[in-house]
Amino acid sequence: MKNFKNILLTTLAVTAFSCTDLEVEEIDSEIVEQDFSNVNVGSRLSGMYNQFGEYLHSQENTYALMALTGDAQLVPTRGTDWGDGGVWRQLHQHSWNSSHPQILNSWNQLNEFTFAANQILLSNPSAKEEAEARYFRALARFLILDFWGKVPDRDPSEPVDATPIVYKRDEGAEHTVAELIGLIEEDLSDSYINSLPSTGPGAGADVLRRASKASALHLRAKFYLNKHILLNGATANSSPEAADMQQVIEDVDAITAEGFSLQEDFFGMFETPEASSESIYLITGSNGANPRIANTLHYNHSFILSGGGWNGFATTSEFYSLFEGPEDTNAPESGQEIRRGYVPDNGLGRGMLYGQQYGTALDKDSAYALETRGGEPLFFTREMPEELTGHGEATGIRLIKYPPIPEGGEPGVGPSNQIFFRYADAWLMKAEALHRSGNTGQALIMINELRDLRGATPLAGLTDDDIIDERGRELYIEFWRRQDLIRFGKFLDPWLYKPQSDETRLLFPIPITAVSTNPDLDQNPGY
Repeated sequence: MKNFKNILLTTLAVTAFSCTDLEVEEIDSEIVEQDFSNVNVGSRLSGMYNQFGEYLHSQENTYALMALTGDAQLVPTRGTDWGDGGVWRQLHQHSWNSSHPQILNSWNQLNEFTFAANQILLSNPSAKEEAEARYFRALARFLILDFWGKVPDRDPSEPVDATPIVYKRDEGAEHTVAELIGLIEEDLSDSYINSLPSTGPGAGADVLRRASKASALHLRAKFYLNKHILLNGATANSSPEAADMQQVIEDVDAITAEGFSLQEDFFGMFETPEASSESIYLITGSNGANPRIANTLHYNHSFILSGGGWNGFATTSEFYSLFEGPEDTNAPESGQEIRRGYVPDNGLGRGMLYGQQYGTALDKDSAYALETRGGEPLFFTREMPEELTGHGEATGIRLIKYPPIPEGGEPGVGPSNQIFFRYADAWLMKAEALHRSGNTGQALIMINELRDLRGATPLAGLTDDDIIDERGRELYIEFWRRQDLIRFGKFLDPWLYKPQSDETRLLFPIPITAVSTNPDLDQNPGY
């Protein structure tokens, strides 16, 4: 039955990747082992890169868990738009349950990558291919452990009815999480990182969307920065080890040695990510950056975005106020820092889209003020209704980093790639590690160097709050807000439309389908 194995593993993808205890029919009893010696490793790896891009480039599932559960983005229900059974509101308000579809999809997709990486490692890969598979496995395990506090793991060579091992971080399971941490550290060891190519900035999208020495170093730095949380959760006893912070510093220094550097043109790097001095690892989905653009723009922004906007995602006045600049205008040259962005009177702005929105001469003889579908001025407001439901078309400041690029006078599309690992993130990770190691003076120098580049006033001192706020200003809508808020003890705090959260919300629930079919997979407390 070995010739049947590839078809079998494909058809069992969703179930196997959700790491459930499969019920096997009598005919399956002939399959007692799996042979991967004839697998086309290069093709399988290419498929993994493509799938990772598909999973992360849009607004749902893993991105939703990483970003929409924080304080920087929310999705109001606007009439009948964006209701969707409450799935978006539940993420922002921390009221999700174990049946939430975004949580289920993310669980399946990330476990798929662990399983697929394990398959490649059993398929006689070259040293470089093995390092790529280990990079993907470490990335998937890192995110799964961050989201759920436990990681199922299944050896693909075992019979399909074998129950996966479950590595847990909950009380009484220290040995299993220690073993898992050891496995991630092994996958991100120097021997495997050094088997990946040294890829500097501006190498082109086809190169930057593959694992490199710099992207693995970035992942390892992020792993060690969060290791104390991954081991213990965000408890009073969660504090980083000095050796872990030193590892973060050394890894970021190694990324710098690969040629990456801060880029002065903040919004320019998102227009052409493949050419930026900050782009370490890119993801490419079938729709490029379009979902990140469309989900925030109004329907009548169709003059510049092919197909128009979806009029959903917004931010709060509190997050807008983190940035320097006058509260009542977002016009160019109004004294705001670069990262807050602007809205010109002749077209689409960048960053925080606040106030009156404008069309351009692309579709008319001159620039003009846009209107809602009801004919009112399209003025994105800081103020919002008391409830997350019942919003109008123009409530909420919008966030946009990736610009749609019109061509030949016609509505355009966004960049083909999004930045998943960026050098400014690494820069801020090093500053945080220095601060946590007691070297706050050097950390302050680094933070102020970045702030100067972004047109912001230098800080006189540096606190934990300053660092988390700086990360918010620099990295909004770039995947990492939830993780950062947890690390700084802010994730459970109340914010607009969300009361104080219970500590059970530091982890997501295991999907019902997975818990019910794997006797070793316990549900997280509170669900």
